[in-house]
Amino acid sequence: MMLHSFLVLSATKDPTAVERANLLNMAKLSIKGLIESALSFGRTLDSDYPPLQQFFVVMEHCLKHGLKVRKSFLSYNKTIWGPLELVEKLYPEAEEIGASVRDLPGLKTPLGRARAWLRLALMQKKMADYLRCLIIQRDLLSEFYEYHALMMEEEGAVIVGLLVGLNVIDANLCVKGEDLDSQVGVIDFSMYLKNEEDIGNKERNVQIATILDQKNYVEELNRQLNSTVSSLHSRVDSLEKSNTKLIEELAIAKNNIIKLQEENHQLRSENKLILMKTQQHLEVTKVDVETELQTYKHSRQGLDEMYTEARRQLRDESQLRQGSEDGLKEKNEIIAQLEEKNNKITAAMRQLEQRLQQAEKAHMEAEAEDEKYLQECLSKSHSLQKQISQKEKQLVQLETDWKIEKEWRQTLQEDLQKEKDALSHLRNETQQIIVLKKEFLSLQDENQQLKKVYHDQEQALQELGNKLSESKLKIEDIKEANKALQGLVWLKDKEATHCKLCEKEFSLSKRKHHCRNCGEIFCNACSDNELPLPSSPKPVRVCDSCHALLIQRCSSNLP
Repeated sequence: MMLHSFLVLSATKDPTAVERANLLNMAKLSIKGLIESALSFGRTLDSDYPPLQQFFVVMEHCLKHGLKVRKSFLSYNKTIWGPLELVEKLYPEAEEIGASVRDLPGLKTPLGRARAWLRLALMQKKMADYLRCLIIQRDLLSEFYEYHALMMEEEGAVIVGLLVGLNVIDANLCVKGEDLDSQVGVIDFSMYLKNEEDIGNKERNVQIATILDQKNYVEELNRQLNSTVSSLHSRVDSLEKSNTKLIEELAIAKNNIIKLQEENHQLRSENKLILMKTQQHLEVTKVDVETELQTYKHSRQGLDEMYTEARRQLRDESQLRQGSEDGLKEKNEIIAQLEEKNNKITAAMRQLEQRLQQAEKAHMEAEAEDEKYLQECLSKSHSLQKQISQKEKQLVQLETDWKIEKEWRQTLQEDLQKEKDALSHLRNETQQIIVLKKEFLSLQDENQQLKKVYHDQEQALQELGNKLSESKLKIEDIKEANKALQGLVWLKDKEATHCKLCEKEFSLSKRKHHCRNCGEIFCNACSDNELPLPSSPKPVRVCDSCHALLIQRCSSNLP
């Protein structure tokens, strides 16, 4: 068995960065395993589903990373409910889930409310949206998390992006009756350790789940057929009863029809009389209505003229008011523009004053340097005057050597020109050397980075090679053990929790090993012996008891 090489084990890196990388990789494994197992499961997930439970444990560890300790009156408080409760202010749709969590009975601790919040968010398929709006507001998160926390770094954004894939999962979690306050969140690494036996068990579980689904489908179909047959029987009985009732009601209806026909004849004769009276009354009423209509038309015309005049006056007044309001708005806008220009001019004046002060300061410094330079020039001029006087005194003596000195000066000028040319050439070379030095330093930094990357990759490859060699040896041991144990009872890994000899509990550091002779499971200290067996000429692993027994048998068989 070997855990996927996601966990970061390099001791040279920052411990907080290693923790974030480990939590990110565990979140990847948990989310990927949950999605794959849920899709193969094919049904709605409940609270007892192990991959779902492990997902909530991993998310709880991710949210707890780098959480600040908040001091209270009697103790120190460190909970993830604070940042989760902040989501309501940032995401209005989250108010419902926060109110639901606070109304749940039986939740006494903030950690329990946070666990209920995560479960409700998963059922709503909104967990990624809620946490995305939370990690964007890092200034608000800094009140709850340290600067190196997972939620404050890029790993938090990666985990939020992975949570979007959980929207394909349907979950029905009973949060009300679950004890979320006293649960212990421990990551079970055995769910992410793969071996041949686990793969076989997974395939068998898939086959069993398929058979159970088919069985449930057949039972459901049979139940539906039985209910359909019983409903059909009851419907036939009700139809027979309703048929007899209908026959009786038909006879009664025929008698009623005869009576109704007689009553209809009487009503028709009465209806004719009423119709004649109604027509006469309608003619009288029609004359009255026409008179009233003429009166209404005259009054309506007068009202329309009054309405038109009032509307014209209202329009004139509104135009006058609108003109005054528009002028006031334009004046306000002009005043605002002038104020804005005044503010800009004031700011520009301040900047100019600052620049003027800086220029005056620079001018004073330049004057001081000029005075210093003037003093130096004066001192040099005095010294030169002294030299000139000396030269004048020596002039008489040097007249005879004037020609020689002239030639000597020409030679010096030529040498000086050569030195100037050499100096400019050296300056160019110096500039090139500076550029080359910068390039060399950059290449040196790249070389150091490449060496570091090479060292990390070499170390990772070495660790991977060690794990692969261990896995290869374990596979060979398993193959040899399968050959040796064809007639023995091979104890399953899940059935053994303690060593058969020392009775110590197995863990990640205290691994399980099968004895190739008896088939029992022991720890490494109690099964570090190797002996050839009749079924395997090559030495294989045996426990201490079988080792002693086999040695005793071999010694007794010797002459």
